[in-house]
Amino acid sequence: MLTKKEQRLRRARQTRIRIANQGVARLTVSRTNLHIYASVISGCGTKIIAAASTAEADVRKSLGATGKGGNVNAAQIIGKRIAEKAKAAGVEKVAFDRAGFAYHGRVKALADAAREAGLQF
Repeated sequence: MLTKKEQRLRRARQTRIRIANQGVARLTVSRTNLHIYASVISGCGTKIIAAASTAEADVRKSLGATGKGGNVNAAQIIGKRIAEKAKAAGVEKVAFDRAGFAYHGRVKALADAAREAGLQF
């Protein structure tokens, strides 16, 4: 019997194989109860082009007094931020890698915010 984490990683592996065949940069998302992390990784998978997370000091200030990074509002901020950083680095098109997480809630909010900010999936 697989654990919950092993099941998620198994799902993620399939997506990453498909993205590797495309040879484009990928926007990967990771979430914990407290934070959400996003990074754009080069097409060959060796270099992180841009990264953003709710653990960054200036993001925590913008979240307000509570500093909660585990909600949809925080995910939208990170989506916008990662899109700006990726475009600054010269990346317009990415493949979305949800890392085995279900595409709803925080993951969907991050993806939608990144699309609105100009990243093409």
